[in-house]
Amino acid sequence: MGAGVAARRVVQRAEPEAMPLRAVIRAHSRKLGGTLAAHLEQVLAPAAAKGFRTMGPAEVARLLGIQESTLREFARENGIGSQEKSRRSYTVEDLGELRRRLEAGSRVKGKYIPARREGDHLQVIVLVNFKGGSAKTTTSAHLMQYLALRGYRTLGIDLDPQASLTALLGVSAEIDIGEADTMYGAIRLFDERRPMSEIVRPTYLPNLKLAPGGLEIMEFEHEVPRKMMKDKSGLVFDRVQEAIGSVESDYDVVVIDCPPNLGFLTLSALAAATAAVITIHPQFIDVMSMQHFLTMTCDFLDAIAEGLGGEDTTYDWMRYLVTRYEPNDGPQNDMVALLRSQFGPYVLNHPALKSTAISDAGLTNQTVYEVDRSAFNRATYDRAVESIDAVNGEIEGLIRKAWGRT
Repeated sequence: MGAGVAARRVVQRAEPEAMPLRAVIRAHSRKLGGTLAAHLEQVLAPAAAKGFRTMGPAEVARLLGIQESTLREFARENGIGSQEKSRRSYTVEDLGELRRRLEAGSRVKGKYIPARREGDHLQVIVLVNFKGGSAKTTTSAHLMQYLALRGYRTLGIDLDPQASLTALLGVSAEIDIGEADTMYGAIRLFDERRPMSEIVRPTYLPNLKLAPGGLEIMEFEHEVPRKMMKDKSGLVFDRVQEAIGSVESDYDVVVIDCPPNLGFLTLSALAAATAAVITIHPQFIDVMSMQHFLTMTCDFLDAIAEGLGGEDTTYDWMRYLVTRYEPNDGPQNDMVALLRSQFGPYVLNHPALKSTAISDAGLTNQTVYEVDRSAFNRATYDRAVESIDAVNGEIEGLIRKAWGRT
């Protein structure tokens, strides 16, 4: 008998005993779940907490909108920040304290703390696209962090069962989240709802809170048809809006990351929103998919309006955001030109560039705002931050415009 035959016999496996498909999948799910849970216990210690890096004077001065020399003098006079050799650094808590003291000494109300004023309604921004790969979650995370660092009291809501945003913001669905601890706990239809204030949890950024996502939120998709069959009086799309309304006074902006589909969770978010960002990767197949998405969204909004007695959904603003954009890609430029010719001012002026800094940061479960500049090629990092800041700055401008500010 040749050595090759013997080797082949060694790797042969016995055919598994025939079992019902459901039993096989259930057994594999439980087995893999136990293994992954044990792995997470080793890799992510339950007591571990994600933090935000320290920032240098130039970055803090830019966030505050003041000169670096002014920052240095003000920080030294107030004893804020830490001196590390010849470099002064600031934590996110230091940034908040600087805002508060600058605001207290300013003659212009809201110059350093851009909170809502009396008469300003809560901005609820929904990020949607029912095709995966459009950078919706990455965009959501960067927008939430940008607004928080700029001084807005921000609430992030993760409506995606995959909970990618939740993980990106430092919460492990497997370790940190129990039953009804996700957004589902505040919107479920058949069991008693939990107060939204109990669902919301702090993050490592003082101005950013999170209502987590998780697999259990899929139950909402199953409950709505049952509820509609049981109660013929109308559609059930007000749960997200009611949950947000119960904590409205605590926030200036709410950012909702929707699942990549047009299910009942997404429709509930659309019904609750005051503004929308539709992310679009500028490839032909993605643009074609978005056209179907727009048609279906319109049909569903008609259904929502009918369920609300004919009341239409009015937003402060709606924009398309071009994501993962490569300026030297000819076909992408053609698609961007097409979008701008079709939608004009509805397309944000600044696209979000495709960047290795952004994708590499994601590999370590971070955003480009969190990673240290020294870990990347500086030109690549600066280009990524400049692109993300430009997008978020444009959205911030739309928020302020909705409040009647310049």
